[in-house]
Amino acid sequence: MAAIKVSSLTLLASTTTTSSSSSVFTKLRFGPIWGISTATPFCYKRTRRMAHSIARATLGLTQPNQIEVPKISFAAKEIDLVEWKGDILAVGVTEKDMAKDENSKFKNSTLQNLDSHLGGSLSEASTEEDFTGKAGQSTILRLPGLGSKRVGLVGLGSAANPTTAYRSLGEAVATAAKSSLASNVAITLASPKGLSAETKLSTASAIATGAVLGTHEDNRFKSESNKPSLKSVDILGLGTGPEIEKKLKYTEDVCAGIIFGKELVNAPANVLTPAVLAEEAKRIASLYSDVLSATILDVEQCKELKMGSYLAVAAASANPPHFIHLCYKPPGGVVKSKLALVGKGLTFDSGGYNIKTGPGCSIELMKFDMGGSAAVLGAANSLGQIKPAGVEVHFIVAACENMISGTGMRPGDIVTASNGKTIEVNNTDAEGRLTLADALVYACNQGVEKVVDLATLTGACVVALGPSIAGVFTPSDDLAREVLGASEVSGEKLWRMPMEESYWESMKSGVADMVNTGGRQGGAITAALFLKQFVDEKVQWMHIDLAGPVWNDKKKAATGFGVSTLVEWVFKNSS
Repeated sequence: MAAIKVSSLTLLASTTTTSSSSSVFTKLRFGPIWGISTATPFCYKRTRRMAHSIARATLGLTQPNQIEVPKISFAAKEIDLVEWKGDILAVGVTEKDMAKDENSKFKNSTLQNLDSHLGGSLSEASTEEDFTGKAGQSTILRLPGLGSKRVGLVGLGSAANPTTAYRSLGEAVATAAKSSLASNVAITLASPKGLSAETKLSTASAIATGAVLGTHEDNRFKSESNKPSLKSVDILGLGTGPEIEKKLKYTEDVCAGIIFGKELVNAPANVLTPAVLAEEAKRIASLYSDVLSATILDVEQCKELKMGSYLAVAAASANPPHFIHLCYKPPGGVVKSKLALVGKGLTFDSGGYNIKTGPGCSIELMKFDMGGSAAVLGAANSLGQIKPAGVEVHFIVAACENMISGTGMRPGDIVTASNGKTIEVNNTDAEGRLTLADALVYACNQGVEKVVDLATLTGACVVALGPSIAGVFTPSDDLAREVLGASEVSGEKLWRMPMEESYWESMKSGVADMVNTGGRQGGAITAALFLKQFVDEKVQWMHIDLAGPVWNDKKKAATGFGVSTLVEWVFKNSS
């Protein structure tokens, strides 16, 4: 083992809870998601992924549970598969890899090697189980003859989207490890030899991402939870050395942001209030104070900036709004690009006086209406660790709740945004765009060249693109190419939508500059056209509607969507 070149990582997480006589403070302290070590160990400072500070007893007396520290080490190795010793040896296979000759034996050399040491049992079992390598297929077999206790085949399909396929491979192996209580696994590909050096790096990154996210379970609010058994994952046949170490460290930092974003969205609205979300943002800045600074604006400061649109949405809630602004500045060198990421931050959306009612209204899921802010703050978390050079980034969230009370905005009210434009509120449940209006004006005032906003904005976008694809709206072809290119690397699905200017007719008001909603048709487009009214013409701007992919209905949990694409886009804009 000592002779094998190894690149390794460690996944850590911990939780503690404390209280005082005058208030309840719940703090979730997390170590670094991974800490890289090689033959000459590196040391990374301990960090916290998430830390709630609640200044009063939470509604329902809910406090996150203490969670034991799971540790997963990742290692990139070059070793003969039959010599590897552990619980599960998993091989990612395409449909082409599963081709067999006239004797029903594998044609693929990797599978041939394994099968010969297993006495033909692997080919026989794959035939009996009708395993063909299609995406989503997997089989785990307990066969004698190898160093590993079990051998698994995981289907990659035709691998049309390799990032998604390899990430799914990592997730499938993590799931298998849970069900079999495996503590150490190895993952490889049946056909790694044809991959370029760059593709091997991205493949290892995708596999590691899938394994980490597949292992992670948010059990903070469950009275009982299973202790994770997985301790180590070896990635075989994709190279070793400093390049893969660097790639895995980058993957570590991105996964930290994804998990942070997922936990923000998963946290219920009685725990994650606007104040707590602002506290989370300040903690990120304090953790990476060498590159991040935080500014939190209260109601009076927002009034001074004439943020009437944002404050109108927040007016009904007992929980006051908090306007969040984090600023990333590189540790050295010249700033060549200034960017802004703006996230919708509705920690709960009742719909206001146009209350959400009836089947399919999903009011019980409206804690995820801050999914855009989770993506933005998750990206800040990651970039604080990556520290890209030559780029300044502003992370902006207008956090608040949309509730109902005698102080709240009413249908028919006219509100005035910070750029002076007036808006007739014809639907209080179209509140996200009202908060984003002032956030976009603020972002443009920071002197940035490009702005990307993310929001769970419209059900219309979900109807158009379904639950796994986010809609992209921008008048800039250049910005579209940049962000869509970043999404291809991250594996997140984006689809550019039209910005049909003629639809703006439905957004005109008889008594104000505009209304906040048009008709039912083209609702995602008119929402984007509304946001455009608050963006400086000199600034390249994109709106991402992630109402669909922010949440996984099957898993009943957040996805962390948007974080990896944002980080990749910022990284590509750095020097």
